[in-house]
Amino acid sequence: MEILRTENIVKYFGEFKALDGVSISVEKGELTLIIGPNGSGKSTLINVITGFLKADEGRVYFENRDVTNKEPNELYHYGIVRTFQTPQPLKALTVLENLLIGEISPGENPLKALMYKTWINKEEEMVEKAFDILEFLKLSHLYDRKAGSLSGGQMKLVEIGRALMTNPKLIVMDEPIAGVAPGLAHDIFNHILELKKKGITFLVIEHRLDIVLRYIDHLYVMFNGKIIAEGKGKEVEEVIKDPKVVEIYMGGSYD
Repeated sequence: MEILRTENIVKYFGEFKALDGVSISVEKGELTLIIGPNGSGKSTLINVITGFLKADEGRVYFENRDVTNKEPNELYHYGIVRTFQTPQPLKALTVLENLLIGEISPGENPLKALMYKTWINKEEEMVEKAFDILEFLKLSHLYDRKAGSLSGGQMKLVEIGRALMTNPKLIVMDEPIAGVAPGLAHDIFNHILELKKKGITFLVIEHRLDIVLRYIDHLYVMFNGKIIAEGKGKEVEEVIKDPKVVEIYMGGSYD
């Protein structure tokens, strides 16, 4: 069942066309990967999908609802969240506090919640939920550590944990294992596989094909703002070996 699709997305930066009619489809409960050389339009596409950039043309649909150019806080309430290539935890806060902040809706004033008697019960529920997530991510022993003292890989896991606090339907990830040691990189994707079993869908950009390809369901290849190849299941290996895909990764000269 399709959960997300884009139809002919176009995005300009001045006279430069960063996206040139991009159409993709993401199936519920799957991991869809977008690859391509730097400058191919991958990050621009997910920024449009997640509301950080506005499309100049085309539409974005989530659960058959038109969500084109909606703000990130609106998409949050639909169940779309994202993580970033460079983790953005609040470094002065603990790991636990970073997850608890993830539970607060964008635009919600946490101080206002303190005015209500229900806040105490809410807080207890949030803490229990956060510890369950930390246990799942094997971070529970670091709950009281300042986020700024964590390794890059651990920060990536904290970002995933913060996303999970929102009960997401779709998590969009920009290079979730960039700069992460191979062992922890595989741990991250094994966590993603477990989350897929719970019905969470993933749309991912990643360059480390030696690690990521074994975990994906659907692959799109971008170049010069366009989708130039795609494949599902067993087709993925054929796409990776396609001469035009090999050429753009080796020399970027595909016509």
